[in-house]
Amino acid sequence: MSGRAPLSKRALSTSPSMTLGISARAKELRARGVNVVNLSAGEPDFDTPENIKEAAKRAIDSGFTKYTAAGGIPELKKAICEKLRRDNGLNYDPDEVLVSCGAKHSIFNILLAMCNDGDEVIIPSPYWTSYPEMVKIAGGKPVFVETGETGFKLTPEGLRSAISRRTKLVIVNTPCNPTGVVYTGDELRALGEVIAEHGIYCISDEVYEKLVYDGLKHVSLASLSPELMDLTITVNGASKTYSMTGWRIGYAAGPAEIIRAMDDIQGHSTSNPTSFCQKAALEALTGDQESVERMRREFERRRDYISNRLNRMGGIKLTKPQGAFYAFPDISEFLGREAGGRTIDGSCAFAEELLTRAGVAIVPGAAFGHDGAVRISFAASMEEIEEGMNRMEEFLEGLR
Repeated sequence: MSGRAPLSKRALSTSPSMTLGISARAKELRARGVNVVNLSAGEPDFDTPENIKEAAKRAIDSGFTKYTAAGGIPELKKAICEKLRRDNGLNYDPDEVLVSCGAKHSIFNILLAMCNDGDEVIIPSPYWTSYPEMVKIAGGKPVFVETGETGFKLTPEGLRSAISRRTKLVIVNTPCNPTGVVYTGDELRALGEVIAEHGIYCISDEVYEKLVYDGLKHVSLASLSPELMDLTITVNGASKTYSMTGWRIGYAAGPAEIIRAMDDIQGHSTSNPTSFCQKAALEALTGDQESVERMRREFERRRDYISNRLNRMGGIKLTKPQGAFYAFPDISEFLGREAGGRTIDGSCAFAEELLTRAGVAIVPGAAFGHDGAVRISFAASMEEIEEGMNRMEEFLEGLR
């Protein structure tokens, strides 16, 4: 037997996804008959709209089940360009767009195409759990900027302080997973000035763009100036807007040189996104959009309910989310307390005890780089949310 280690340093340095792990454990407990309320999900609980499903069926029935161009079919790229023009004020040509197997895949392609070993990527914390892991896999170094004291938003001062001669990219996510914050146009413009001043690139993750509340309007960073458009790769997808998480269709738009490199990488890894799923995404972008607004309104109703419930629980502090479908309440008041003889020494222990003792699955804030909070998804039915809040409130009472 060879004495060489079977796993690469890259594999050994990569942590498993805690969000997917929690969700899998909740499903496993349910399968064993345990009554679990799953508020950990990172996907809409709505079905994919019928017109989109029908488009996929037509594609399959017509035999559209073979390879396509690695970077996506021309008509879908054209529809993405039209969508970006219409909704975001961004003018891209099809050769500046790449269709991938989900927005996560798009971000992974960007990092592989742009990062050399040791290049730094600035990530505001709290962050989506996959950002730093993908940076490390690509050979880069994550550099975190804490935003807990600035309303969970990256500020120009915070960004400037993190930039070094090795900085290649900054990741901006609005609306944000896990915090639900939404950056205003002025806030993005101020960040853009720092980005342009230092000539660094930006990944603008906008996958939750249609899920904004309180009359707010989503703003795309690249739309704010020609210089920022040259420095920004905009990422989006069908997963959240059209409840198509399992279909795995995402896209990136940016400078043609970067998109070409991403296309080359994708051609040697996954090849094309699933052919008939591309036809479904085409229908999603060009078909009736009423389902999007209907889902957004329902999420806003749930957001209001869960925010009110959490803010009435003694010891919980919550900044009301303005977008996405997550609440990110501060639970630091309960750290150091005991549950059944176990000290709650962090968000992981809090989430484990809540699942074990109350049957409520949430995600510890440690997964997002912020151990004093937890992420609670309201991508669940109102009945599940109500029951989950009742159980959580009773659990917290037992910690006092």
